[in-house]
Amino acid sequence: MSASRRGGRSRSALFVLTLGACFILFALSLLGLLTPIENLAASPLNAFSGILNRLALTITGGVSDFAELNQLRQRNADLEEALARLQPELVEAREIQADYERLAELFDYASAAVDQQVVAADVIGGDSSNLLRSSTILINRGAREGIASGMPVVAGQGSLIGRVVRVSADAAQVLLITSPNSFVSARIQSSRAEGTVEGDISGPLEMNFIQLGAGVVPGDVVVTSGLGGNFPADLLIGQVTAVRDEELFRTAQVRSLVNFDTLELVLVITNFQPIDTSVFEDAP
Repeated sequence: MSASRRGGRSRSALFVLTLGACFILFALSLLGLLTPIENLAASPLNAFSGILNRLALTITGGVSDFAELNQLRQRNADLEEALARLQPELVEAREIQADYERLAELFDYASAAVDQQVVAADVIGGDSSNLLRSSTILINRGAREGIASGMPVVAGQGSLIGRVVRVSADAAQVLLITSPNSFVSARIQSSRAEGTVEGDISGPLEMNFIQLGAGVVPGDVVVTSGLGGNFPADLLIGQVTAVRDEELFRTAQVRSLVNFDTLELVLVITNFQPIDTSVFEDAP
């Protein structure tokens, strides 16, 4: 007998024995005789299966978290891009609102002051020679719009800010009441006590030469008196914040209602011309 035949018979016998063993084990399992062995073998398999399940859940969760993180990053990038696109529009809207509020304030004053003719102007520059505060400003209206030297200039609510001192065809220079070179005849609105409001670049306005004993208390409103003919009467200057007695006169500190550092729009009163009284100064 050749070796190939002997090998074929051995494989056939092994197959028969294996098949028979499988039938025997299947029969024993059906009869329940292998249950203890099956339980014993299933314990480590169940434990290993649980480990594999937890590992699969961890991997799945990690992949899901990574995908969500990428989505959140993309959404954040999209939102930042949208915000960048909207930022100029937001800035423009705020500027429009601020301009509207300033114009509305000036319009309300111009509508109420029926005896005054006014020209609105933008502030286009200031005096850069002083580091503390500008003593003059430039506006974009000049002789072409009827602006002349000496005309009063007011801000919102009719608060006095100065007077025109120099004029070109399309621009004008305004001397502010905060300048040390500015002197405005004024009075206390309630007591009618008179004095002169002088500018001070580094501090508040001061109303000097008030008579001793005159009624002046913090909170009093200060307006122009019209004396001297340089300003019309009853323009708002500010409010008294403190009072002190000097040797011969009383002095009051006055806070203007205008923020001179943020002036953008002003009104020039064009129907007022200062009165020239110099001819009477040389008279006997």
